[in-house]
Amino acid sequence: MNDRHASPTPDPRPPTPVQAPGPFLMAGGGTGGHVIPALAVARELRSRGHAVYFVGTARGMESRLVPQEGFELHMIDIGGLNRVGLAQKISTASRLPFVTAACFKDVASVSAVFSMGGYVAGPPVMAALLRRKPVVVMEPNAIPGFTNRVIARFVSRALISFPETRQFFPPGRTEITGLPVREEFFQIPQKPASPTLSILITGGSQGSRTLNRAARESWAFFRTVGFPVRIVQQTGAADFETIRGEFAKSGIEGEITPFIRDMPAAFADADLVICRSGAGAVSELAAAGKPSILVPFPFAADDHQTRNAEAMERGGAARVVRDSEWTGAKMFATVRDMAGSLAAMGGNARRLATPGAARRAADILEEVARARL
Repeated sequence: MNDRHASPTPDPRPPTPVQAPGPFLMAGGGTGGHVIPALAVARELRSRGHAVYFVGTARGMESRLVPQEGFELHMIDIGGLNRVGLAQKISTASRLPFVTAACFKDVASVSAVFSMGGYVAGPPVMAALLRRKPVVVMEPNAIPGFTNRVIARFVSRALISFPETRQFFPPGRTEITGLPVREEFFQIPQKPASPTLSILITGGSQGSRTLNRAARESWAFFRTVGFPVRIVQQTGAADFETIRGEFAKSGIEGEITPFIRDMPAAFADADLVICRSGAGAVSELAAAGKPSILVPFPFAADDHQTRNAEAMERGGAARVVRDSEWTGAKMFATVRDMAGSLAAMGGNARRLATPGAARRAADILEEVARARL
């Protein structure tokens, strides 16, 4: 019998199941700038059915924010190495090997590690690399922080916000994803021109003495020349009462508040934003398509705020003024000079935005985890 065309004998062995990625570890804490983006990525991973947990410290913002979101937090005790005193450096350096060794257990079962950088990320990321676990870093600043610079050549992927950041990582491992930003910022429509220029001034939740002082000095300039402005200013708690009392007598339209709870709404009402230039701030400005005057905090680690601001300025979205030069007179002159180009600058800002950062970060984490499997 000729069996050339007979059906092949079925393989009795069951097919090998496709293994799903295991838990993901989120490394990065201390400040909201490290914790909040990591939480956005963690929520996206959780929505896809993945287990996610964090490593952090008891004194960082993660100790409050992570449990509130329903994620497990594994505690470590570690301090910083960059821009700290000698005693702190010695203490941290002496503890680093032991804390890293303790993190071996944390990374044993994970399929990949996501790092926002910062000193909190150091031990779990080093433990992951030693155990040959994939590490994906998100570096939202133009110049990477200390931890991400140290591990740059070992990472599987680097998710960045500025093209110039590519130079710090191996070729072919970077992707511009931007920083996770609340969807409300992307939904802000272009604001129609108005006879009265609306200016939003915010130095962050704690306020900025430099921005507060310059704003107070500027009121007289705007009033004297009859330049129509409306100023909304987040002062922080420390200066609020003093500034509110003086503003009430200034003859300037607007509002003074210690803290703005609905920042997307405040952005929507503004024609121009004056603020610092941390990664979160510049990402929100780009998402909202808002022109800005950026006054970088001069003591930020590695002067990264200046580099962020300069990148926005090169993109035609902002003007940069040094902290030491920011006065009421400078504010008035810069605002008056920019008044005719705000619409174009807002369009330039919008072109720098990258929506879907959390979704893309989750995609890449799944990708590197499956590649390892």
